Amino acid sequence: MNYILFDGPVRDALLPFTFTRPVAEIRVGILTIREKWEKYLNTTITTITEDYLSERYPMVELEENVLLNSSFLPNGSLVDHILSLQENQAIFKGEDVIAFFAKEGQEVDFSTFDIIEFEEDVMIIENTWDIFSKNGEALQADYDLITEGRTSAPISETNSLIHPENIFLEEGASVEYSILNATDGPIYIGKDAEVWEGSLIRGGFALCHNAVVKMGGKIYGATTVGPHGKVCGEISNSVIFGYSSKGHEGYLGNSVLGEWCNIGADSNNSNLKNNYAKVRLWNYATEKFEQTGLQFCGLMMGDHSKTAINTMLNTGTVIGVNTNIYVPGFPKNFVPSFSWGGATGFTTYLPEKAFETAKVMMARRGVEFCQQDADILNHVFELTKKWRNYDA
Repeated sequence: MNYILFDGPVRDALLPFTFTRPVAEIRVGILTIREKWEKYLNTTITTITEDYLSERYPMVELEENVLLNSSFLPNGSLVDHILSLQENQAIFKGEDVIAFFAKEGQEVDFSTFDIIEFEEDVMIIENTWDIFSKNGEALQADYDLITEGRTSAPISETNSLIHPENIFLEEGASVEYSILNATDGPIYIGKDAEVWEGSLIRGGFALCHNAVVKMGGKIYGATTVGPHGKVCGEISNSVIFGYSSKGHEGYLGNSVLGEWCNIGADSNNSNLKNNYAKVRLWNYATEKFEQTGLQFCGLMMGDHSKTAINTMLNTGTVIGVNTNIYVPGFPKNFVPSFSWGGATGFTTYLPEKAFETAKVMMARRGVEFCQQDADILNHVFELTKKWRNYDA
């Protein structure tokens, strides 16, 4: 069977992260959503997404296809239902479609389908804050899936381990002279990842392949550091996508960082309001600040965004794609994409200048900034113009 993941109705609520990727490429737990489905279904899966992203994320349609809503995370029971889908059948959870069987070119009208109601619990990512707030549950599920029937690589005796049965190192992973406490959740160290000396880590925690915790890192669960990421300082319940760095002292809590982000030394974000009120967060779908229902909510930062040293970020701050924050004080709680400045004001960060920085940063990790990257980011620049009025 050919499986295709589609963005679904929550794509705009997951901006700024979905400006540069399909919903299926969001990382939560250890794996991206697409990687989870591929492991469960044991096959390669493509995606239907926005036209400007389709060259990087092409869709393959065959004569018979099962389409999967990317905002739903797979589990064993749900996968069993999907494997048994027949022509003109669909699986729903309430009013939301999870999956449906369709022939190539078929116009889908669910009123003509046999609807199967999925009544069991299933995890769904439908808001940006779900990425960190549901990360513990997703991390445990991924850990169980990845490590089932396998044995961890040896863990150096220089470390102090609490509940070592919940700690798993992949081949080439290195941890030295650190304390790993897996009492409250598993600890997963990916292939060729490194935890340097003096680090203090409480699970759940995932350090994906080729990522690094630098000396003296202090990490609280449930936290994920994506592939090739570098972190240090104090981090709590945050998800950092691939190739991003928070490599120095400073606090990051209840936050999500996209790819190719950099948090300057001694930068800090607030994740709790002084009056302990629930946090509101900018919502691209409604174009206003919406209630999250959370008391703890920090920073949402899109791809290729940066902060300078000693940057301060308020509770519930949303920063778009390719933004550079570098002046003292607290910037606004919503910073549009391609912005340059800080608390004293912003100007437009022109793509040509932004791309120069991206080329240098990516080259340091052995990755080329290509025309496809430029095309996607140029499109994001145009999409986000309406929120930038700096030069009017």
